[in-house]
Amino acid sequence: MTVTLREVAQKAGVSRAAVSRVFTPGASVSARMRARVEAAATELGYRPSALASALSTGRTKLIGLVSTNFHNPVFLEVFDRFTRGLQERALRPLLVNLSGGMTLDEAVQMLRQYSVDGVILASSTLPPDFPLAFRAAGLPVVHSFGRWSEDPAVHLVGVDNRACGRLAAETLLARGYRRLAFLGGPKTATSTEDRLAGFLAALADHPGVTVSASFAPAYAFDAGRQEMQRLLALGPPAEAYFCGDDILSIGAISALRDAGLDVPRDVGILGFNDMEMAGWPGFDLTTIRQPIAQIIDASIERIVASLNDGAAKPVAQVFECEIVERATLRPLP
Repeated sequence: MTVTLREVAQKAGVSRAAVSRVFTPGASVSARMRARVEAAATELGYRPSALASALSTGRTKLIGLVSTNFHNPVFLEVFDRFTRGLQERALRPLLVNLSGGMTLDEAVQMLRQYSVDGVILASSTLPPDFPLAFRAAGLPVVHSFGRWSEDPAVHLVGVDNRACGRLAAETLLARGYRRLAFLGGPKTATSTEDRLAGFLAALADHPGVTVSASFAPAYAFDAGRQEMQRLLALGPPAEAYFCGDDILSIGAISALRDAGLDVPRDVGILGFNDMEMAGWPGFDLTTIRQPIAQIIDASIERIVASLNDGAAKPVAQVFECEIVERATLRPLP
C-alpha cells in the first residue's frame, strides 16, 4: 500500500502542511521539524508524489526537449547529456520529435498539455518562428545549437557557425588545397547557410582557389553518401571537401572509397562536430569540434535560471570551435 502524507503527519505528530513543507524545495521549516518528519517518512517508507507536488506548487519539473535530428547519431550523445544533466537537477525531460512531421502548433499544444515548466530546443535546423512560438506560449525557452545573434529573441547557446566556416577554409588553405568544395546539410538550415557563408568569405581573397557547393537533404549518412555519389558521377572530385557535419563526412568517405579513391591521398575530408564516431578506427576523421558538452551544460544552467527569473533579458552564449587533427586531410607542409 502507498504511504500517504497524512500517515506521515500522524506518525510525526505534526500537520500535513508541515510534512508538505519539508518535502517542498526552498520551503521554510525548522531543523527540528525536518528531522521529525524525515524520520517518520523513512520508517514508513514514504516517497513524495511528483504529481501531488506539481498540484501544490504549480511546477511539474518537466522540461520539453525538442529536436528534429533524431536520425543523426551525434544527437544520441546530445540527448544522453541533456537527459542526465536535467535529471541531476531534479528536472524531467519530455522529448518531442519533430522529424515525423509534427507541426509547430501541435508541438506547442503538446507541451502546454503536459504543463512543462520550460523548453530547450536542441537543433540547428529549426525555422526562426519555432522558438518565438514557444516564447509566445509563455514558456521559458533556450535554443541550443541555434543561430548566433547579438540580440537574440530567446536565450541562445551555441557556436558562431560563420566563424567555424572561416576556420574550415583556413584549415584547407594551410594544407595547400586549391580546388575546394562545401558539402552541406539541408540548404535552408541556418547552420548550413552560416557555415557556407563563413567558408566562402574566407576564400574571397584567394583568387587562385576554386570552390563549389552542394547540399544533402538531411544530416544523415545516406544523404552524405548519395550526394557524393552524385558529385562523382558529374566528374572528378574536388581536392578537399568541408562537410557540414561528421555524419555527412562519413557518408562521403564511404562513397569515395567505393569509387576506388583514397582519403586523404586522393581527396581530403573535413568534418564538423567531433561526434564520438568520428574518432573510430576506419574513419579517423579530421573535424571541427563543436564543444557539445559545454553547450549542453550551459543550456541547462540557462533554463534553470529562467525558471527562477522568466523576465530576464535573452542572452547569447557563444563557444569557440577548434580543429581536431586526425587522418582525413593531408598534413601541414
